[in-house]
Amino acid sequence: MYLFVSILLVAVLFLVLFNHQRKRKICKKLCAMSCEEKCCLVTQIIEPFGYCYVPSQDIFSTTIHAPQRTFGYTALFDRYAAHFNMIFDCLPIYFDYEGRTWLIELWKGQYGINLGCEVGIYKADTLVATSQQPYALFHSAEDREMLPMSIRLYRHSTELAHLCARHWWLTAFDMGLYANPRELSMEVCITFPNRTMMVSFVNALDATDKCSYQVRGLRVFIVFTYCSSCVLSPIRKLLCRFKQWQNRLLCRLFRWVTKPFTSSLDRLLCLYFYLPSILRRLLRNKKRKKCHNKCCKKCRHCIGR
Repeated sequence: MYLFVSILLVAVLFLVLFNHQRKRKICKKLCAMSCEEKCCLVTQIIEPFGYCYVPSQDIFSTTIHAPQRTFGYTALFDRYAAHFNMIFDCLPIYFDYEGRTWLIELWKGQYGINLGCEVGIYKADTLVATSQQPYALFHSAEDREMLPMSIRLYRHSTELAHLCARHWWLTAFDMGLYANPRELSMEVCITFPNRTMMVSFVNALDATDKCSYQVRGLRVFIVFTYCSSCVLSPIRKLLCRFKQWQNRLLCRLFRWVTKPFTSSLDRLLCLYFYLPSILRRLLRNKKRKKCHNKCCKKCRHCIGR
């Protein structure tokens, strides 16, 4: 979603510069909409991309059946993430359980115009040798293999987000905020189904020696403050600095374009309404039929806007 919003932001910038009167009308339209109507509309926009909105915290997260689930995971994603303006610290934890190699990975950092964190659970088809782990393809955990997890994201000592769910990829993204990954810390709690899996994970966690943790029963509490981006090669550090410069610029541009709104919900809808009507229809075309059949009248009224 961060790449999607960044592209929209650049397109909307030109519309804002040459259409100030239209922005006033959009502001009036948003102010006239109820919170239910806004949430319904934003769900139609972002759900096909695998995201959902959390009104209580004004943040975005990922759905269990996100399309990204079919792709699985490989370390190549992290290696080339900076080329797509995703600058983060990551902590992959590989461990063996029930004849397979599993991976639980933590991320925290800047994702385009979003500040956020992630925890993902993946598994290989067989046991994977240590030398092959950075190149192997891991599949996303199935429904029966999902684990109860909680995450808390902090910038210095300020809490930015907290979520708790049984998931395979639990995330929290705060739109329009900017920070360097080393300024962020992440608290994670994972509950394992049995002691065997928990012990295997903890042993692998010990081997990384990149975070502190505590074990309470079948729950493992992790504090992730490690700066993996600090140990990159000089060339990759230069690339990350350049991409972070772009991210900082995009965040400022995003906040300027979406003034006077302050919530992520209103800001995203402000960008959406700036788009030509034909593009707006394309963005929510997949959910139009479902919404007409299952949602309330307010939702259909929202669609007609």
